[in-house]
Amino acid sequence: MAAPDFLVHETKDTVGVIVVEGIEAGQDMTGWMMDTDETITVKALDPIPLGHKVALQDIKDGDTIFKYSNDIGKAVADIAKGGHVHVHNVKTKRW
Repeated sequence: MAAPDFLVHETKDTVGVIVVEGIEAGQDMTGWMMDTDETITVKALDPIPLGHKVALQDIKDGDTIFKYSNDIGKAVADIAKGGHVHVHNVKTKRW
């Protein structure tokens, strides 16, 4: 497998973490599902910076976001598969 564009730690995760620079809208990205050693493909809907997240499935407003198999917050807007997931559409549940 060529170097992945994003990493996913657990099959429960709803987002992957971008590990390369220069992801552009419309780009087919390759991801590595670490717990199963599988390769998955997602088309980027937005430019996504290094270290930010990509939605692995359609996420509805209010849905819990899982990264590293942990609840990292809730969506505050609908996010389509391949969309940029960051502070503009995910908020903590703590407050």
